[in-house]
Amino acid sequence: MARYVFGADVGGTTAKIGLLTETGEKLDFWEIPTRTENHGEMILTDVAEAIRNKMKERNIDDSDVIGAGVGVPGAVNVDGLCYQAVNLGWENYNVVNEFHSKLKLPVKAGNDANVAALGEAWKGGGQGYPNMLLVTLGTGVGGGIINEGKILTGAKGSGGEIGHIHLVDDEVDACGCGNHGCFEQYASATGAMRIAKRMLAASSEDSVLRNGDFECKDVFDAAKKGDTLAVKIAEQYGYYLGKGIAITASVVNPEIIVLGGGVSKAGEMLFDLLMPSFKKYVFPGCASAKFALAKLGNDAGVYGAAKMMIQ
Repeated sequence: MARYVFGADVGGTTAKIGLLTETGEKLDFWEIPTRTENHGEMILTDVAEAIRNKMKERNIDDSDVIGAGVGVPGAVNVDGLCYQAVNLGWENYNVVNEFHSKLKLPVKAGNDANVAALGEAWKGGGQGYPNMLLVTLGTGVGGGIINEGKILTGAKGSGGEIGHIHLVDDEVDACGCGNHGCFEQYASATGAMRIAKRMLAASSEDSVLRNGDFECKDVFDAAKKGDTLAVKIAEQYGYYLGKGIAITASVVNPEIIVLGGGVSKAGEMLFDLLMPSFKKYVFPGCASAKFALAKLGNDAGVYGAAKMMIQ
């Protein structure tokens, strides 16, 4: 008889929940609203209830369930303590203890970016590689480091915060973390827009990007069509992306580097853009890492939470 495992990826708006077999077969994925009022006191109660309802619906007994893993948007240490999850209203909140008390099944918890990395390593773009780096390029730059098949958590759950590697000394704008010149200030979607606006302001060169409001996607689309200034912007973006990844790779020595997040929809173009600076700055012994695009999209966290539980 197949054994079952649940994975949950809790975000500020919804919680994605999945029922899988222990081999990773997707049986049922669904979402519930995240109730963040009163410091998010009902969030894990709701997730536990949703899992229990699914078990009842499918006639699944407790003895057939390995447990439930959960990823949350905050640093989580190895004991399940979440120091702060601003979007959920949690502070010094033990996710494992609270979730177990409500679900009455074995549980594990981790940071959502790290958990998503585990998902991509298990069933996504990094499948088959026990040493993987996930770089998520969205509003910020997130990261997840998989070492010998397991999440690199760190002492306080902040392992993999690659978006805050320092890249530029003379940056005047502050990063969301309070520092200046962080990786995510240049390699995120927001960073691409910052580069674009600065280069447009510093040049009088004609570009389709001057024809009105534009988004990050428009920069890469224009570059693909040969817009000269857009190409320069994309190349500058690629310089920072490659340098930040090179620094990280030189520390963790991954077999494969997987790019995810909204910016990764630019596709294979990103690899061409980042390679020159990656090769320039990476430690030679780490230069052989392969590159791939993420495959699981928004489901990565659910797969990773389930895999974390199986481990």
